[in-house]
Formats: sequence, structure tokens, C-alpha cells
Amino acid sequence: MTVPGTVLFVDDEEPLRIAAQQTLELANLDCACFDRAAHVLPRITTEFPGILVTDIRMPGMDGTELLRAALQKDPEFPVILVTGHGDLELAVGMMRDGAYDFIEKPYAPERLVDAVRRALEMRRLTLENRRLRSQVAPLIGAMDSLRGFSPEMETVRRQIRTVAKSDADVLIVGDTGTGKGLAAQALHAASKRADRPFVSINCAALPADLIESELFGHEPGAFAGATRARAGKFEHARWGTVFLDEIDSLPLALQAKLLHAVETRSISRLGSHDRIDLDVRFVAASKSDLEAAAAQGLFRSDLLYRLNVVTLRMPSLAARRQDIPMLFLTFVAQMAGRYGQPVPQVPGAVLDAIAARDWPGNARELRNAAERYVLGLPEGGEQASPVVGTLADRMAEHERALIAASLAANAGRLKDTYEALGISRKALYEKMQRYGLDRESFADTDG
Repeated sequence: MTVPGTVLFVDDEEPLRIAAQQTLELANLDCACFDRAAHVLPRITTEFPGILVTDIRMPGMDGTELLRAALQKDPEFPVILVTGHGDLELAVGMMRDGAYDFIEKPYAPERLVDAVRRALEMRRLTLENRRLRSQVAPLIGAMDSLRGFSPEMETVRRQIRTVAKSDADVLIVGDTGTGKGLAAQALHAASKRADRPFVSINCAALPADLIESELFGHEPGAFAGATRARAGKFEHARWGTVFLDEIDSLPLALQAKLLHAVETRSISRLGSHDRIDLDVRFVAASKSDLEAAAAQGLFRSDLLYRLNVVTLRMPSLAARRQDIPMLFLTFVAQMAGRYGQPVPQVPGAVLDAIAARDWPGNARELRNAAERYVLGLPEGGEQASPVVGTLADRMAEHERALIAASLAANAGRLKDTYEALGISRKALYEKMQRYGLDRESFADTDG
């Protein structure tokens, strides 16, 4: 099986290029060779799913200049330097400047393959983290991430801001779809570890026979099929954050090993007794009551006490009903953008009906409903009315949606609404009349 990612190999000596390509391809690694640094530079982008291996001494642009040019394009791009004996001091200096690793000539084929595999895995995690951040970005922007004007969400955001300043481990609890993963991302983004890896691990999705290897890594011969060393996810998260989602799904035997890792901040790969120190923050999430699970012997109480130094509780949509209309409008705008469609109108009566529902699937279920609405398949047969025409038409609909969201967030209270929007009372009245917004449609029916 081919390992994902391409190795860009640069060396001005043809025999070395041929040997490197054969070595890498025999190891099922995709390789593209170049004789000049200038030829490879256009391939390097922030989205390129691969790494660079380059000789230092080359005519024209040398390896150190290529390293700097690559890191200017992408500061997290893995670059492995190939050095001669006299270049060791230079290579060490380049490591401080951002090189991922260096290999001294003459090198064993295994040394090249091992360095390349580690760099490719690092690149994969980097791109995955960026993809996750880009998916989260529309919903969260540091604290804009966890949207909502309700007191419950303000409490969550305040707790995240406070806890992010420390390195305390955190347990996030809440029903499915309440945004536990978003809270973990926001916690990482607001911490001093923000520029380090955020490694998300879904404990329920890990294969039972591979879970220990996935978390802790393994050495060659540790089990049948383990032909080469492999770093685990905990190693990849060093200096960053480990997010253990659905931790209640972790087998008891693994809970004991996780407890040791949390307590000692160290691990050992399978098949090895060597200690690997970890500088990580652990954030765990669960939709079930871990205290009840511990009382029933289904979850280790000592692990629970280690992880819940701080506990964040994510409220359900039913517990913050006033946020539902604004969230729905946000999702509608996002889905319209995804499908390249105009943002449809959402009448106040529709928002009122949406806010009245309990949404047991929480934000995830609400997002699905917004997608159906944009596609013209809303609940109850209501049809979305797309905004078409001039820029003024589109701007007006955007303004209408913002006012409707603020009215919903403030349960129809006009004073709170015009103060939140930063406009006068008269201006709010005029705009509500123009857009056909009735405060009664947004009033809090619970009193």
C-alpha cells in the first residue's frame, strides 16, 4: 500500500537521485526527483501533501536557500536536509531555522525511509489540522466560534478563556451535537499551544486490535505485521493538545495505560521500554455520565479524577432556546454558500417554529435542517425564497437576517435589540416595518 504524500527529492548528482528514487519506491513511497532547487520550488504550496528532501551543496540555489524559500511559502512544510560530513554544523543551524531533520552522507536506505515516513506523517497531521480548523472557522472564530447570546453560552466562552491560560487537563461533557469538539478546538486556539498540533482522536472509531499502537506507537516486531517503527498519535501531539473524543468508549485495559500517560506525561511504544516524555495537554469529551460509569465499574474513577481537573458542560439547544434562530440563520447562510445559491429568506414564523422544537441532535441536527431548507426541502412544507437581483437586494436581505437573529437572541425585546445592533429605537422600528418583522414572532413564550 502506498503511503499518502509525495517526496520531492533534489540533488544535482544523477546517481544519488536514481538510488534515492529506487529506495523510496521500494518502500511504497511516491517520489519525484529534481536536479535543481529552482525546478522544485513551484511544487511547494500550503496545500501540497508531501515533503522536501534536498542536498545542501548544489549549483545555483543551494539547499539552505531552498529551505528558506519553502518555509516562506509554508512555515510548517517539512524539509529534510542531506548533508556532507563538513556540513553538520550548518545542518544543526538549519534545524533551528525550521528544517525538519537532516541525514548525513553516506546514509543507509533505512535511515532515509524512516525520516521520510515520519515527515510525511507530520505533514498529513498538519494538513488535517488545517482542514479541521477551516471547517470549524465558520462556526467559531476563537470565541466567535461558539455562537450564541444566551447566558449558558457566555458561561462556556468565559470558562474557555479562563482555562486556556493554564495547562490544566479538561473534561468536556454534553449531549451529541452540542459542540464538544468545537469547544476543544477553541480551548486549544486560545492557549499558548495554539501554534502546536491539535490531535483529535475518536476513541470509538479506533479498531480494537490497533488502538494501543495508534495511541502509543510501536517498534518493529512488536506484533505480527509490525515491520517498522511507528510513532503514535500521542507523540505527534507533543507540545500541543490531545483531544480524546468519546473517551467513555475506551476499553478498561487501555484506560489504565492512558492513566499512566496522563500521570507521568510519558509513554513507551509497544515493544520498547524506552520512555518518551510528553509535553501535551489532555482534553477529553464524553456524552455519557462518567461518574455513573465509574460507579458501575465501566470507567476508571482514578482516570476520571485525573482528567476532570476542569469540567466544561456544553448546554443542549433546548437549554439555550434563544440561540436557535441565530444558529439556524448562520447555518442557512453557510449552506447557501456551499451550494453557490443566494441566501434564502427565513420568515419570522419559520424561525419561531424552529425555536420551539427541542432538537435532540442539537447543532448537528439543526445544521441538517438548514441544509434541507436551502435545498427547498424544509420542515412542514415551507419553501425557501431565494434573494435574487441587485446588490442592494442582497444587502437588504443580509440586514434583515441580522435583525431577525438579534430579535430572536433577545426574545423580541426591542431595547436590548437596538442596543445590541448599535442603532436607534426609531431606526429599528423602521427596519422591522420595512422587512415585515413582528416582535411577537420572537417573543419568549416561556415567560
